[in-house]
Amino acid sequence: MPQIVYLTRDGARHAHDVDVGSTVMEGAIDNGVDGIVAECGGACACATCHAYIDESWLPRLPAMADMEDAMLDAAAERRSNSRLTCQIEITHELDGLIVHVADNEA
Repeated sequence: MPQIVYLTRDGARHAHDVDVGSTVMEGAIDNGVDGIVAECGGACACATCHAYIDESWLPRLPAMADMEDAMLDAAAERRSNSRLTCQIEITHELDGLIVHVADNEA
């Protein structure tokens, strides 16, 4: 089972095993990671699961779809490494993925 590392805004590090086929957002919700709000439940309709992907991991992620790109325009403090965690499906290749939780509660 791949392990995802969530770094929350308070500086805490949370490493959790997440099932293959689920999403980075679901892993955060299932494990009570602060800051991943996910108001829409993963429908790519709210940007409250916004996170910054560690730069070293960006080339390993699937390309961002147009819908995700458009929704990120509504996110606070969008950066070049911004992604919606509901749109990143867990694979074995993502074992060790580092996710910096954005300010989704503003």
